Amino acid sequence: MYIPASLEENIQRMLSLDLGNGDCLWQPPAYDVPNNIDFHKTVIAGYPSGDKRMIFLQMEALTGWPAKDEWDFKYLGITNHPFIKANYPHHEGIWGWGGVADQVVLMIKNMRESLVEYHDILWDLDYEKMWEDITISRENDLYSEQPPMEDFLAWRDGQVLDECCWYAWFIDYWMEGGLMRDIFSHRLTTPKHWNLIVLSYSGRNPYHSYDLIVGTDTVVPHYDPHCANGDISGGCEPVAVLSGEKLRDQAVGASETAAIANVLHKNDKMGQFVIDSSTWDCIWKELIVKGVGVKTVYDRPPREGAKYNFSAEMLEMMVSELTYVIDKYSGPDWNTKATANRIVELLVEHRGLIEVELSEVKSGARRLTSKDFLGPKMRAERRGYKIEGNVETGVLETVRENSKYADYFSDLQKTLQEKKQVKRMARAARVHRRRRDRIKEAMKQGKMLNLDRDNERLEDLADWRKYLRENRGKNNNGLGQAALG
Repeated sequence: MYIPASLEENIQRMLSLDLGNGDCLWQPPAYDVPNNIDFHKTVIAGYPSGDKRMIFLQMEALTGWPAKDEWDFKYLGITNHPFIKANYPHHEGIWGWGGVADQVVLMIKNMRESLVEYHDILWDLDYEKMWEDITISRENDLYSEQPPMEDFLAWRDGQVLDECCWYAWFIDYWMEGGLMRDIFSHRLTTPKHWNLIVLSYSGRNPYHSYDLIVGTDTVVPHYDPHCANGDISGGCEPVAVLSGEKLRDQAVGASETAAIANVLHKNDKMGQFVIDSSTWDCIWKELIVKGVGVKTVYDRPPREGAKYNFSAEMLEMMVSELTYVIDKYSGPDWNTKATANRIVELLVEHRGLIEVELSEVKSGARRLTSKDFLGPKMRAERRGYKIEGNVETGVLETVRENSKYADYFSDLQKTLQEKKQVKRMARAARVHRRRRDRIKEAMKQGKMLNLDRDNERLEDLADWRKYLRENRGKNNNGLGQAALG
């Protein structure tokens, strides 16, 4: 067992096992965290996808301490977890961790893959089933008819187009330390407009548009109060940019693990827990090559029909947003920063892949179906062809206005948000019960104090270390499992 020499006696603990000569044995983290350890805490921020989980699993393996999701901080309260997974300020996230964080790392994933993954999560991996099952109140004939699937797909495509802007805006938010910008134009905006589009998310609401709320007024820089008020002690600008995709790359993956370890190692409060550098390559092999530990999104069996294509319109929007970010962070105001250069390096590679796909779509080498992400232009085009064909055969189709089902889809979006909130609360309740049961069992055996108390302390260090050794890996579906995604 590897224990850093600098580690004080009152906080010694188990880590992944250092077997010597660069060999190791992965061990799951201690899911219950004492309150009397002064950690240097890290927010793992990223546009919604499973790759943040890839990053924090590395952190858990390197230090032996667990991560916790931003929503679990909201529903279960503030705890001493050193790693915080966050989608904030995306509308899927929340600043739930108060002022306990010290630094930020920014996770970057390919925009195209992020949009597909987010879409699948949003619709529970089967949007057609969700569409059939979704129920919106029809009391007093609020909705006389459910929109056709074609209208739903058109609305869905519009949501994904908007998410291209959210993706670029998310990077700006963290890189600029919480500077308030409009999501769709990326212009500086006011706190009033920010609160409408971010904190009160309702999609692309015409009543919340930049031109209507801000207009031609001169806007001075404003910052998210969480950043302006020092809720992250080291500031909101990330200290490193990390990639889950590089982590899975056999050629450079071990270097990404080393980059993660170095982020933690730089501060003594966290560095004292990081396993010896001779084992970092081994930790990467254990988690990535051997696939030990908790499952990730990449362990899912492929779903039949889950591969989506995008139209030229959708791909061009991705290229446009990526180009905006690349041009900005490769410019003279940013190109002396390692974080900005890493963003540019990653996004140039991602943009190149999308441009290849765009070429395939334009040449006809990649065929599109109605269930792909076609975008409003191609859907309107196809609808026009369909109407023209129907006229020739004598079968008429009513031309539908884009706004006809606007209220329906607005309520659908609210229903989805409510369902997600219920799921988050239910998950938090399960996590709480499992943690409570673990603690009760440990207390019954006289091995630890009730960790739910505010004055939580180790009752007996020898018993605590014995408890960790005996229970390592058991009940892995506790707090560590809450920090998924």
